[in-house]
Amino acid sequence: MVMLAGIDLAWQSTRNPTAIAFGELEGSVLKLTNIKERIFSPQAVVAELQSVQALQGIAIDGPLIINNETGQRACERSLSREYGSRHASCHASNLTLYPNADGVRIAAELEQRGFKHLGPQREKWQLECYPHPAIIEIFQLPERLKYKKGRVAAKREGQQRLAELLLGLKETGSIGLSVPDDVRHFFDPQHISRLRGSALKHNEDVLDAAVCLYIAALYQSGHLQKIFGDIEDGYVLVPDCGGDSP
Repeated sequence: MVMLAGIDLAWQSTRNPTAIAFGELEGSVLKLTNIKERIFSPQAVVAELQSVQALQGIAIDGPLIINNETGQRACERSLSREYGSRHASCHASNLTLYPNADGVRIAAELEQRGFKHLGPQREKWQLECYPHPAIIEIFQLPERLKYKKGRVAAKREGQQRLAELLLGLKETGSIGLSVPDDVRHFFDPQHISRLRGSALKHNEDVLDAAVCLYIAALYQSGHLQKIFGDIEDGYVLVPDCGGDSP
């Protein structure tokens, strides 16, 4: 059994909340064990990760390595070239916009604690991911699943669809996803249909964290992936679920 975490990181985490999904990977089954939501500050994120014994791998939605002063990182440009036509381009991250980025601070702290970027699965590792292209690949969708923008009804419908897809991984995924009853409300369409405002956004954060956790499980299991960029100047990992699994 391997302990993993997926983080939907608020890029300015003192203003906006971060969500973390923890899980246990045993064989080809990933059990979602705990959700931590509404976490503020890089220190609080690291503290939550430290609280889990024998944590092996962490997949983070947020820039972890930024060296460019302006514009986009090379990894963001190359990923956007591949997925832009499917409406899954990257936002820009640079030192002008984010001179002291929370993701960079968290990644550096994790590296000091032995979590290597894209490290071997037998050791502790961390990686940067991006849910939009990952969702396209995991579920073989023609384009980005729209659940973040638009009217409240559209965001609810998008979250309900994403939750349905995630729950379906129990039967259809190369790694089965098990969601226990105590966190299942985040995935419940009736619960989502009643949400609005910040509550709807917090539920979105949790679903994104669950996607990141699943990406972590695919990486830990050695499934194929695409890596845009490098660990010197920044990278983004996207599962390559259209290819053959090992």
